[in-house]
Amino acid sequence: MSKKALITGITGQDGSYLAELLLAKDYEVHGVIRRTSTFSTGRIDHLYQDPHDPDARLFLHYGDLSDAFGLRDIIEQAQPDEVYNLGAQSHVKVSFAQAEYTADVTGVGALRLLEAIRAYNERNGKSVRCYQASSSEMFGGAPPPQSLHTPFHPRSPYGVAKVYAFWQTVNHRESYGMFACNGILFNHESPRRGETFVTRKITRAVGRIKMGLQKKLYLGNLDAKRDWGHARDYVEAMYLMLQQDTPRDYVIATGEAYSVRDFAERAFALADMDYNDFVEVDPRFFRPAEVDYLLGDPGENNAALNWRPKTSFEQFVREMVESDMELARQEKTLIEANHQVTLKGIGNQ
Repeated sequence: MSKKALITGITGQDGSYLAELLLAKDYEVHGVIRRTSTFSTGRIDHLYQDPHDPDARLFLHYGDLSDAFGLRDIIEQAQPDEVYNLGAQSHVKVSFAQAEYTADVTGVGALRLLEAIRAYNERNGKSVRCYQASSSEMFGGAPPPQSLHTPFHPRSPYGVAKVYAFWQTVNHRESYGMFACNGILFNHESPRRGETFVTRKITRAVGRIKMGLQKKLYLGNLDAKRDWGHARDYVEAMYLMLQQDTPRDYVIATGEAYSVRDFAERAFALADMDYNDFVEVDPRFFRPAEVDYLLGDPGENNAALNWRPKTSFEQFVREMVESDMELARQEKTLIEANHQVTLKGIGNQ
C-alpha cells in the first residue's frame, strides 16, 4: 500500500512542491487548508482531482493550526504515516505587526499538531513521522556561518515563534520517543513565492516595469545578505529527513550568500535594465530589528541526507524573472483588451 502524508500549509510555495514530490512517489497526500472567502489553492490546482475519482490521491481538509480539536480530527481522518508542518504566519515583517497571532499559529500551532500526533500514536499504536519547518530566522543576529551548533538569536516575533516550535519538537522526540525532525531551512525561493516576499517582489517588478506597468520598486535594506536556494530542491530534503533510520535535526542551505542588492541587480540585468534606475529605498520596509547576514553551514547535514542543491542562484533568479515576465505580458494584454472594449463602448454611445 502507498504511504499517506499530511501537509499543513499545502497551498503555500513549499507545500505545493512537496505535494508534487510525494504524489510522484505514489503517496496519498492530504492537505490542511484554511477556509477563506476567496480561493487560495492556485499553487495546487494542477494537482487536484475530484475526490469521487477512484484514482484521486490528493485530499484537502479544512483546518487551522489554532484549532487543536480540528487538527486531531483531521489526523484521525487522514491516518498519515508522515506529517509535514509547513503551516505558519511566515512573513517576518508582518510578524512585528501581528506578534501575538504569529506566536499562536507559528509557535503554539506546532505544539498543537505535535500533541495531536502523539495522541493518535498512543490510541492506535502508531509511530507517525513528523517534520517541523524551522527557519534560519531563528539564528537572527548570530554571526555567520550558522549551523546546528550556533546558538539561536531570533530578531523578530516570527523567529522567536520558530524557536519555540523547534524546542517543542525536540522535547516531543526526547520525551515520547516520537520520530520528529526539525529542518532549519535557509531562504528558498521560486516563481511560486508570495508576492510580498522580497525576491518575488523584485522579479514581479522587473516584469511589470519592462512591460510599462510600473515605474519604481521600493525596497528596504538592500545590504541584507541571505543564503538562497530553490524551494523545489529544499522539499526533497524535507522528504529525506523522514526516510532516515533515526530522527534528528538538520540545517539545509547552499553555503553561499548574496545581498538583496545582488538579487535585484541580477534580476533587472536579465531584462536588460539597470536596477539603479528603478530601485529606491523606503525606510518603511526596514524591520524594527534587522537580520543582516544569514549564511548556512550545511556540510554535515547535507552529507547525512546525501542531498545537494540542484539549482544555482543564477538559475532560480532567471526562472523567477522569466515566469514573472510572462505574467506581466498577460497582465498588459488584459489591460489593453479592456481598454479597447471601453473605447468601443464609448464610441457606440
